[in-house]
Amino acid sequence: MCDESKPVDGEVNDNKYFSKTAATDAEVTFEHRSAPPETRLYKKRWVIVFLFSLYSLCNSYQWIQYGIINNIFMRFYGVDSFTIDWMSMIYMLTYIPLIFPVAWLLDKKGLRVIALVAAALNCTGTWIKVASARPDLFPVTFLGQFTCSVAQVFILGMPSRIASVWFGSEEVSTACSIGVFGNQLGIAIGFLVPPILVPNVDDLDELAAHIRVMFYITAGVATFLFVLVVIVFQERPDIPPTHAQAAARRISPENYSYTASIHRLLRNKAFILLVITYGLNVGCFYAVSTLLNRMIIEHYPGEEVNAGRIGLTIVIAGMVGSLICGIWLDRSKTYKQTTLAVYLMSLVGMVLYAFTLDLGHLWVVFITAGTLGFFMTGYLPLGFEFAVELTFPESEGTSSGLLNCSAQVFGIIFTICQGKIMDSFNTLAGNLFLCAFLLIGTIITGADCSILIYLGICSSLIVKSNIVLGQLQPETF
Repeated sequence: MCDESKPVDGEVNDNKYFSKTAATDAEVTFEHRSAPPETRLYKKRWVIVFLFSLYSLCNSYQWIQYGIINNIFMRFYGVDSFTIDWMSMIYMLTYIPLIFPVAWLLDKKGLRVIALVAAALNCTGTWIKVASARPDLFPVTFLGQFTCSVAQVFILGMPSRIASVWFGSEEVSTACSIGVFGNQLGIAIGFLVPPILVPNVDDLDELAAHIRVMFYITAGVATFLFVLVVIVFQERPDIPPTHAQAAARRISPENYSYTASIHRLLRNKAFILLVITYGLNVGCFYAVSTLLNRMIIEHYPGEEVNAGRIGLTIVIAGMVGSLICGIWLDRSKTYKQTTLAVYLMSLVGMVLYAFTLDLGHLWVVFITAGTLGFFMTGYLPLGFEFAVELTFPESEGTSSGLLNCSAQVFGIIFTICQGKIMDSFNTLAGNLFLCAFLLIGTIITGADCSILIYLGICSSLIVKSNIVLGQLQPETF
């Protein structure tokens, strides 16, 4: 049996008047009325979340593998820097129209089907790239990247669903952080490995051989992980991990309307504010990651490898931040305060990075980039878990899908705009452009938290009064 979580500090679902943790607390209140459903935690839950993290890693690695050696691929394929930027932005663009049908599939078909499709598409894309290691085959390599970008749509919405389906209530934030951790680690490897495997050599035949080796390694790993997913990945545990998950299983799929769920979410004012602020923060991260090679090379020519190491520093620091934030949320349940604090520090980190990039000392850039990454990337699991808390009992896949959709939209806009600003002015102007939007996001997050504090007081009073009057039924959950 797993312990249910303690009451949260006033979180609220705008539609249902109480949050997931509040519902769990009320659930415990009714244990004397009826026998609670059996719950159990399986050791296999760790295998599932780590396997997901691995194939998520393999996919996210490919997102940045072109951009971090932008100048090398420009010369190899004979295209301009904006075209290579699209090798990263295609991940963002593909997500926007596909997220809603994929989220619907996740609700209708479940975790295993989505995992199989994601791993299969990712594997297919890597083998297409193997055939594209020639200067005249840029359309083929773009097709491979497009295929991998479609796989990403089947990956990004899964961490919160895996966490809720497989893990106990005291582990959900940690499990979600581990799921996001794999994606971040893939980006970190994408920053580090391509500059090492593909050095900036003059001979195009030698360069093609290096690129081919990189593509073969990726294809081999993706194929191995696809086989593992086919053999190991399980839809859900036989016995649910929490009472809330047991109640969710009693809801017939025929009684669930995906369209109605989206409409309810779009009427949830607190959630809409979170969608905007999440998109602003993560969109800035996408822009910085995509344009990092150009920023570093402008001030430190010939430092392609160190550009990758700086990207690695950003993501590794962010992975530490993600895990710390996930563990902190599991213990404190202070969603509002933690989200605001991390957002504010993301702004501070971006300002420090912007004003130290051109000082001429790479070690300073490593420090400020790490600070930026710790908070900006550490915000990712906070957004997912805060969304689940705000929108319970709506599907985790739907809420996280809307968050990611916002991030992709802002990511494309910020990457294009910052790139044009850098071309017309300099990198400082481009980074200050991002700082301005992070400031806006911080202000909105502060306003969102104030609204939630007020709504939380109302929520608490409503739940308590309903319990006293005997009007709240366990089936509500």
